[in-house]
Amino acid sequence: MLLEEGERIEDLQCKGLKIIQNKNYYTFTSDSVILANFVRLKERDVCVEIGAGCGVISILLSAKNSFKKITAFELQPEMAQLADKNVKLNNLEEKIEIINENIVNFNKFISNNSIDCVFSNPPYMLSSGKNTNSIRDKARHDNTLPIDLLCRETSKMLKAGGRFYLVYTANRSAELIYNLVKHSLEPKRMFYTQNGRGEVKLIVIEAVKNGKHEVKVLPELVTNDANGEYLKLLHTKYIK
Repeated sequence: MLLEEGERIEDLQCKGLKIIQNKNYYTFTSDSVILANFVRLKERDVCVEIGAGCGVISILLSAKNSFKKITAFELQPEMAQLADKNVKLNNLEEKIEIINENIVNFNKFISNNSIDCVFSNPPYMLSSGKNTNSIRDKARHDNTLPIDLLCRETSKMLKAGGRFYLVYTANRSAELIYNLVKHSLEPKRMFYTQNGRGEVKLIVIEAVKNGKHEVKVLPELVTNDANGEYLKLLHTKYIK
């Protein structure tokens, strides 16, 4: 496959899957790996990813789960093109479709109350008011995808009993849970990650549309050792 300037192919170390990343764009982090290991899919699930980036989460899920189809929305055209390239690199065109569109327009492609599972690693940094026009900044700051909008649109597309998986910054946990419940997405399983130095970094959560009021809090996941090195454990814990 022809690579553009700034692109490189990396081995995902998972059943032969590979990923193209562009050093000039936003590259995926351990957040995506953690979320991919947490998502539970079923063989007949019709799924949506919101904010696909380079497509790594959907691609990893193709190796870890059976599902019918994933429609992955990505707002930025450069990232959508890269995600589509990665889908083709891994011969997953029949399972994963990349759509370059704002999620508020999802009805152009899918119907309300038709989706079994939605997952997202959304931008969760508060907009600073500074210039956030670069591809990297748009992928990090929530001005293009605030949490209220994300939960609202997810609730619209999910069937009753449908699942929503996402990873978010831990210091906005209250805001996240408030918006989930506001839009009838009841938290059912969740855990926090810790970086090995006593700092809690992320909240990872599964919510169910119109679910009952009960949440299972799983043990904290330590993602790094004291020197900041990633632990192999993060690739496997909570996968099932």
